[in-house]
Amino acid sequence: MTTIDLNCDMGEGEPSDARIMPFITSANVACGFHAGDAATMRRTVRLAREHGVSVGAHPSYLDREGFGRRALDVPPERVRDEVVYQIGALWGVCRAEGVRLAHVKPHGALYNSAAADPALAQAICDAVRAVDPSLVLVCLAGSRMAELARKLGLACAEEAFADRAYTSGGALVSRSAPGAVIQDAREVSNRAVRIVREQRITSIDGATLSLRAQTLCVHGDTPGAEKLVAAIRARLDTEGIAVRPLPPHP
Repeated sequence: MTTIDLNCDMGEGEPSDARIMPFITSANVACGFHAGDAATMRRTVRLAREHGVSVGAHPSYLDREGFGRRALDVPPERVRDEVVYQIGALWGVCRAEGVRLAHVKPHGALYNSAAADPALAQAICDAVRAVDPSLVLVCLAGSRMAELARKLGLACAEEAFADRAYTSGGALVSRSAPGAVIQDAREVSNRAVRIVREQRITSIDGATLSLRAQTLCVHGDTPGAEKLVAAIRARLDTEGIAVRPLPPHP
């Protein structure tokens, strides 16, 4: 049976978290650097536990003002230390709540930069290995970071985005560009099924891209995110595609 993980960025202050959680299988929880705090992490982890949703850390550049979406000039050594710090914070919350921390997915500009920058990718991989090498690292499908993670022996889940437009080079279109964020539920659900069934997506300029994804993302702060996630889940169910959390590292 064809399977896919459905993930969403959570704990970022959006009121829709509780409405989204029943439809997803993995939650990427903000660790305080771009959004969230100790109390929010605890509430989000408890909500995930109630719905049987897998929990992952969502580390970012230290950039609350820019919501972690500004590309900062941060040395790789500092990135490593800050990612260790954030993973450790959520690991502690998860342990206190009786939940296993399952994965790490970088956020925003850190995610996008590391997809192409080997030094940043190495820093993040080193951070994950230092905290817990059994954690699954979520990376942009087809990225250099995904390739490096596998070479280093980390479990890597390649990710595709149902609610974001792609460039012809396989990167995400900048949020400042028109059409970068897709908010139509029918279009988003169609894209999700095509990614899973055909392993393809159409770029913003009409090119057909090949990608292999083990997890699909919808951003929690996309307007109407709960409707998008519900539409995707319903469509995947109709298509006979099983929606399951990422498998643990063997």
